[in-house]
Amino acid sequence: MSASLPDSLKFTSDFTPRHVAIIMDGNGRWARSRGASVAYGHREGVEAVQRCVRAAIKQGVQFLTLYAFSSENWKRSEEEIGNLTALLRFYLRHKLSELHEQNVKLQIIGEPERFGKTLNKELQEAQDKTANNKVLTLTLALSYGGRAELVKATKLLIEEVVKGQLSLDDINEQHLSNCLQTASIPDPDILVRTSGEHRLSNFLLWQSAYSELLFLDVLWPDFQENHFSEIIDHYGRRNRRFGGRPR
Repeated sequence: MSASLPDSLKFTSDFTPRHVAIIMDGNGRWARSRGASVAYGHREGVEAVQRCVRAAIKQGVQFLTLYAFSSENWKRSEEEIGNLTALLRFYLRHKLSELHEQNVKLQIIGEPERFGKTLNKELQEAQDKTANNKVLTLTLALSYGGRAELVKATKLLIEEVVKGQLSLDDINEQHLSNCLQTASIPDPDILVRTSGEHRLSNFLLWQSAYSELLFLDVLWPDFQENHFSEIIDHYGRRNRRFGGRPR
């Protein structure tokens, strides 16, 4: 990479990341350790989402992306998928007003249509209702897979080439980024996974190329504001060079 970096990759001394992405992991283990149902763990996980959103606003983070349901999660039992779907519907009907009052913009990436027409419609209505909010953009990844997203983006580029709208030789990283579902938001400055696991699990594979990575031992239902502060503190101590050298 040349010494002259694009604005999106310039060295930064800011202690607060613009965009935090989190793989919310550990609901099931949290519940089982208490002899409770996995559904209970997911319900407590929703409360952790609310705490996380409040902490992000308090810390001045502009974008928060949460991995709520992966494309691989469809392999789980019908009972658990049903519980997750019901919980998502509950979140929209009972927590959306709080998000709206907090001036949070909600957007969805992934394949929300797989949850059925009714729920997909409610998701779209929630996005429409909060579309003009400015304090925080909360992106929920639902039935999302990073590889599938890249395949779809590649198909869109191929279509443009076939239609003569784009030359094959002109395709670059920015063109592909513009075809991703996250095109409207910056790439994550830091990507976090809870529960002590050390995997990306097919989450934001392209977007996280230069993200700082942090793995927390806390199970998601136990996530508190102090854990978000830990993320901010950890990020502030990183030296982000993007392949270059500090000036």
